[in-house]
Amino acid sequence: MTQMSLARQGKITNEMRAVAECEGLTSEEIREGVAEGAIVIPKNTKHKLQRPIGIGRGLRTKVNANIGTSTDYANLEEELEKARVSWEAGADTIMDLSTGGDLDQIRRRILKESPIPLGTVPIYQAAIETIAQKGALIRMEGDKIFEVIERQAQDGVDFVTVHCGVTRSAFERLRLQGRVMDIVSRGGAFLITWMVANKQENPLYEDFDRLLEIAQMYDLTLSLGDGFRPGSIVDATDRAQLEELIILGELTKRAWEKGVQVMIEGPGHIPLDQVEANVLLEKRLCYGAPFYVLGPLVTDIAPGYDHIGCAIGGAIAAGAGADFLCYVTPGEHLKLPGVKEVREGVMAARVAAHAGDLVKGVKGAWDWDQKMSEARKKLDWEEQIRLSLDPELARRAREESQPKLSDVCTMCGEYCAVKLVEKTLKG
Repeated sequence: MTQMSLARQGKITNEMRAVAECEGLTSEEIREGVAEGAIVIPKNTKHKLQRPIGIGRGLRTKVNANIGTSTDYANLEEELEKARVSWEAGADTIMDLSTGGDLDQIRRRILKESPIPLGTVPIYQAAIETIAQKGALIRMEGDKIFEVIERQAQDGVDFVTVHCGVTRSAFERLRLQGRVMDIVSRGGAFLITWMVANKQENPLYEDFDRLLEIAQMYDLTLSLGDGFRPGSIVDATDRAQLEELIILGELTKRAWEKGVQVMIEGPGHIPLDQVEANVLLEKRLCYGAPFYVLGPLVTDIAPGYDHIGCAIGGAIAAGAGADFLCYVTPGEHLKLPGVKEVREGVMAARVAAHAGDLVKGVKGAWDWDQKMSEARKKLDWEEQIRLSLDPELARRAREESQPKLSDVCTMCGEYCAVKLVEKTLKG
């Protein structure tokens, strides 16, 4: 039985209770959200997960960290270190996007060591194994995709990105309209290459019921991927993107009928003035299913600083109702991120998520900021550090700039505004 099926029967699971306790809500509120599809709890029945999390309506905005090898660089120990740094920095989930090395071994090691939910993109492994075995992606059989999905589900993967909305009709809209960046989704590119060469429909769309059977068996949460997401702000909110979103809304209904949990992936590169509209479109077209956004990046010109562009877009998206932010690191568009960049990406996304939570009125968000303000007024440095999003960084900065004991910081020194005004008000 899936979390959704049990919730619809009025049953509250241990995972629902754990999420409720973490969020400061009642178990019944979580059950209702899961039953309606407004909340997902990514938790494979075969995964002994230490920290179940909820994603969706009324909950704290969650953050995902992408890790994984590439064909140019595959170091398992380094990826495990990235995973460790991710959850220590406060990431709520991890996705293994590996394309180099022993993919099964990498995934299984991360699953074994990670206390938080793990997601994957199965089409990567299906394509890579086909190329290794048959010499070309276009020789892949549709069955291969489902075989890999079930293999990963058996391992305990909690959620999978599946590009079910990459259809021949949506691709025709993209082709006729034209784009600056065409397709930037690796999964979308794999599928389109195969579809065009074989003149066939996307197996994930055509055999969607088969996918639902696997998802039901393992309570595998489907993250319906955005294969036509814009890779340039010039291409944002175009016909191909919206056609795919409409299809994903239709598939969401079909998944819910089978008790399968679903979230929807979103763009991508979007200018600031279109971020809120994209959230509204997803919520309307996909019936309130949780929205998982990559960034979004609000400018294309910031390589090396894309985590900042991501945080700006992520804060607006979260405030408008997005439920789940996929981080971007300073290495985005440039390289495979290192351990340091992974941490920076997680922290930037967490700032964005919390900023959105303040707007959404998520329980506890405002209390956290108020306590920080009160600690600042008291010049209580220990409490400020404790309340910081990154206490380690805050303490280091304080100690490096303040070698002598002082109740002020080196920015204002003896002209500290807080002290001056306090003295004035006391007369």
